[in-house]
Amino acid sequence: MLLIMRINEDTLLEGGNVVLVPYNADHVPRYHQWMCSPELQKLTASEPLTLEQEYDMQRDWREDDDKCTFIILDKQKWADPSIPEQECMVGDVNIFLTDPSDPSLAELEIMIAVPCYRGKGLGKEVTRMMMCYGIHKLGIRKFEVKIGLDNKISIAMFKKFHFRELSVSEVFQEVTLGVTVNEALQKHVFGNMDFMLQREYGKARDSRQATFTPLSL
Repeated sequence: MLLIMRINEDTLLEGGNVVLVPYNADHVPRYHQWMCSPELQKLTASEPLTLEQEYDMQRDWREDDDKCTFIILDKQKWADPSIPEQECMVGDVNIFLTDPSDPSLAELEIMIAVPCYRGKGLGKEVTRMMMCYGIHKLGIRKFEVKIGLDNKISIAMFKKFHFRELSVSEVFQEVTLGVTVNEALQKHVFGNMDFMLQREYGKARDSRQATFTPLSL
């Protein structure tokens, strides 16, 4: 049975410090600005795209059956309706189904794009949220991540989630880590989903916009 990853197209996940929302067209200009950075291109093994290509990519991600993508927002900023949502963006997180014969296997990608937000524990919080969402909502039982060999901080973080080294590519200078979800991992690392709130994104966004009424001149 085909797993429709668009399950998250109206899903908002709220954690302690971040809010995860679906990647939509309004987010593309800021995302494109990020991806013009040679540093982020290297970290994500990405090629530079034009703005139009970025819009095409966003549509592809939204419509694909094998991708589940959220934009990471600063919760404190997002709580202020006077701040446009695009200005609350700090990164993105994705789950990809990589094996058509095994829909329980997924690759996880996390990017904290804004430098001042790195090293503050957001990556760890987002990883926990996304893995829990994948386990409980998408039926994911095995996760893999590909990380540059020189990205020691990310490697150490995933090892805290019980990821283990699966392979090393000297050609691509990256390591593949993986973890299989078992009862002990769910209980001790994730527990239940009480640490995050799930809401309808459309309603939350409309409510936020309605709260802020700009003064007319």
